[in-house]
Amino acid sequence: MATAASGGITAYSVKTKTKNVPMVDPVIDVKSGRYIATGTDGQGNKMAAILGKATAEAHIAAGNAKKGSGW
Repeated sequence: MATAASGGITAYSVKTKTKNVPMVDPVIDVKSGRYIATGTDGQGNKMAAILGKATAEAHIAAGNAKKGSGW
């Protein structure tokens, strides 16, 4: 589950097996009614996290993420 740590979106990195890795340049898309944040970690590995509607809108309003497709 994605959390808001120090204002940004964090997620679990499957490749490095570490928790709460900050996402670089996240984009939040709406697919099938779910809000999915996609981005990369500091090493360039792709990451994704599923967010709730309120959390996704809060990150976009704060400028932590960009709107993607499906809005």
